[in-house]
Amino acid sequence: MTTTAVRLTQYASGGGCACKIPPGELEDVVRGLTGATGPDLLVGLDDGDDAAVVRVDNGMAVVATADFFTPVVDDAYDWGRIAAANALSDVYAMGGRPVVAVNLVGWPRDLLPKELLREVLRGGADVGREAGCFVAGGHSIDDPEPKYGMAVTGIADPERLLRNDAAVAGLPISLTKPLGVGVLNNRHKATGERFENAIASMTALNRDASEAALAAGATAATDVTGFGLLGHLFKMMRASGTTAVVDAAAVPYLDGAREALRDGYVSGGTRRNLDWVRPHLSSAVSEDELLLLADAQTSGGLLVVGEVPGAPVVGEVVSRRKAAVEVR
Repeated sequence: MTTTAVRLTQYASGGGCACKIPPGELEDVVRGLTGATGPDLLVGLDDGDDAAVVRVDNGMAVVATADFFTPVVDDAYDWGRIAAANALSDVYAMGGRPVVAVNLVGWPRDLLPKELLREVLRGGADVGREAGCFVAGGHSIDDPEPKYGMAVTGIADPERLLRNDAAVAGLPISLTKPLGVGVLNNRHKATGERFENAIASMTALNRDASEAALAAGATAATDVTGFGLLGHLFKMMRASGTTAVVDAAAVPYLDGAREALRDGYVSGGTRRNLDWVRPHLSSAVSEDELLLLADAQTSGGLLVVGEVPGAPVVGEVVSRRKAAVEVR
């Protein structure tokens, strides 16, 4: 078996963040599992935020997260880069800076050559280096399906966090990356077509967007990953007691995303996202448009309450209405 001939996506039943346990099921599982609490736990399980945040000494907070998934693209090096950027994104989404990460690996030793695993890890290491984050060790298991990701520890100013529960009515909503990687990745898995624009988007760090959001005075943000824009926006509005009004025409998409939707490359995760949000949604757009807004992203951009220079404004936060999310 030559490593260049291996299509990694064919060794996994799902792909990328579309593999996530459906949000409604996950909330049922973790409900009530608060664990230890106290004034120094600044962000925990309560609102499904992107990472845990704990206050430590000298006016500093520690940000902790973990993320891993099955192959979203066939190329091992690109998959490693995407998975690493996605894991680091949770720290950026909290307004933090990643400091150290450890690798999380599941690998089918009898099916795939170790040279491919080395390429995955090389991709993760290169993204860690770009982020200025040490990648030091990790843990691996023999697994029927390949999986890769990272557990990441970062630091943040406890007085300048970006969180799910801090959205304020009267502010705009900015999106720092276009949507559409979900349907493009699904097409890639089915056909082998390679989408360089999707890979470039998924491997781009959210570092600059996070820094720009903090510089603009933002206090509420999340990253758009497996639950889609609608799912992550619903979680933020629910936690903040507000409503988001989305201008569907203002939402940017990667080239080829609408064609992939038209041709039926919609993941089960995307459909589950929309089903979960639908009871809390008021919409004046088509079902296809809603599917794109619910598209399960991998390593998506930041969804920021406030204006971020260079990022399109896709809606606004208003006082709480009957629906948590309105799409126009």
